[in-house]
Amino acid sequence: MEVNITEASMTHSKEDGYLGRVVFGVTGQQSAYELTLQSKNARDWSYSLSFTASSGKEEDIYVVESRLEEDDELFDALVDAAMQNLQS
Repeated sequence: MEVNITEASMTHSKEDGYLGRVVFGVTGQQSAYELTLQSKNARDWSYSLSFTASSGKEEDIYVVESRLEEDDELFDALVDAAMQNLQS
């Protein structure tokens, strides 16, 4: 699965911890995705995956969600992209 990141951002505050957002596309799929990230310590991440501007196929988002859960390198690459844009 080839991922193309188009936007990435991260903020940090004492109250909320780390809050990030990554917008990306997947080769062979028409819809773009938004990954919202949250962590108190920048190690244990909670996330939410959704379509960006328009909804895509339900099967496609399940494939991407499954891949994020199984592929630590992919998930870490998305987190790293957001962390590179960290703003306090």
